[in-house]
Amino acid sequence: MNAKSSPTVLTVQRGMQVLRAFQSDRLPLGNAELVRRTGLPKATVSRFTTTLLQLGYLRHVPGGRQFELTVAPLGIGHAYAANSGLVERAGPFLQALADRLEVNAALAMADGLDMLYVGYRAGRHTATLRYGVGSLVPMGQTAIGRAYLWGLPARQRQRTVAALLRQAGPQAELVETGIAQAFKELEETGTCGVFGAFRRNTFGLALPLRVGRHRLPMAMSCGNVAIRGNTTPEFRRIAPALLAAAPQLESLLADLEDFE
Repeated sequence: MNAKSSPTVLTVQRGMQVLRAFQSDRLPLGNAELVRRTGLPKATVSRFTTTLLQLGYLRHVPGGRQFELTVAPLGIGHAYAANSGLVERAGPFLQALADRLEVNAALAMADGLDMLYVGYRAGRHTATLRYGVGSLVPMGQTAIGRAYLWGLPARQRQRTVAALLRQAGPQAELVETGIAQAFKELEETGTCGVFGAFRRNTFGLALPLRVGRHRLPMAMSCGNVAIRGNTTPEFRRIAPALLAAAPQLESLLADLEDFE
C-alpha cells in the first residue's frame, strides 16, 4: 500500500473534504448538506464532524444541529503561505496594487474545487470583504476561480469544469453559463468580471497567471463592494492596471519552487 492509499492519508483527505465544504460564504451546515457537498457517506460525515468538533475546528450553532467553522482551519492556510515564500514576495506587491486602485487584491491557487487565497491585501481606504490568506472561495462562482480555469491546459480545464458542474447539482446550468461568459470575456479582453454571483454587492475582476519555476497555474483578482449593479466603469478602470500587474507579479515570483 503506497502513501496515497494509506488509511492515515485517506483519513486526512476526508477530513479536509469536510472542512472545504465550509466555503467562504460562512453559512452553517448540517450533516445532510455536508454529505451533498462532499459526496462522502452519511456515517463518514457524522464521524468526521464529531471528531472536528472535538479538535476545535467546528462548533455547533447555538440552538441547532448545524455546524460552523472556528478560526482554527484558517491557521492551516496561514501556515502554508507563511512557509511558501509567497507572502514575503507577493504581499507588498498586492498591497501597492490594492492601495493604488482602492480595491482588495488577491492571489489564489486551486485547492480541490475551491480557490485558496495565498496572498490577499486590502486597500487602505477599501471596505474589507472579510477574506484573508487561507480563505477558500468557490472556483465556479468567482472571477478568480473562472480565470484560473481559463489558464489550465484544455483537457485539465474540461475535467475540472465537468467536476464543478457535478458538484453544483441543481445550479449546474447557472454555473456553466457563468463560466462560459467568463471564458468569452477572457478571450476577448484578457480579464473576466463577476458581480454578486457568490457574495451579494461585491465584484471581482481577474486573470490567470503562472507562478514559480514550475509555472504553477494561479489567478489574481481585484475586488470590492459595489452597492449599485453597474460595475462596467470599475472594470474599465481596473483592467489596464491588472493586465499590467500580472506579468510583473509573474516575474517577481519566477524563481519560487517551494510552495507546491
